[in-house]
Amino acid sequence: MTDSDDPTPRHDRVERHATPGPRNSLAHWTTARRPLRVAINYVVVWLVRLSPSLRLKRWLLRRIGVTVGEGVSWGLEATPDVFWPDLITVRADAIVGYDATILCHEFLQDEYRTGEVVVGERAMIGAGAIVLPGVEIGENARIAANSLVTRDVPPETTVAGVPAEPMGETADDPNDSESSDDGGD
Repeated sequence: MTDSDDPTPRHDRVERHATPGPRNSLAHWTTARRPLRVAINYVVVWLVRLSPSLRLKRWLLRRIGVTVGEGVSWGLEATPDVFWPDLITVRADAIVGYDATILCHEFLQDEYRTGEVVVGERAMIGAGAIVLPGVEIGENARIAANSLVTRDVPPETTVAGVPAEPMGETADDPNDSESSDDGGD
């Protein structure tokens, strides 16, 4: 999928906020979010990352504003956005893999950006993957491990790489009986 195929590219769903002073936007983070709120979020995220209990993880994530559907599995060391966790929606039975990161903000030189991230029902984010602000991941979509998701992932699609791109069918797929037929006995 290219940006031109996407009816609403993520950058059109990301809100831009000008830097209020002469330095980069991260230098002014305390004007973007209340420091106490970020500190509380950080402690809760730390607990979510370390807890083996999926039930406790879902409960904690909801306390900091993440919309978490029933049956969501949040892997060890997986990290929601600490500044804007309230911009994350993870729908029922989705999986967020080990050490995956969901970001809802980007601090840049002259501005910072915020955008909602939506993970569809039964979608899977692989270990170590990073999802950027404004991205929507469709129902039953799959993100390969260590991928960087910079744009939307349609339902039922597998993406991989940096940046993540849709994966095509391979001729040596062991699940595809037609492609594995080499004509021999």
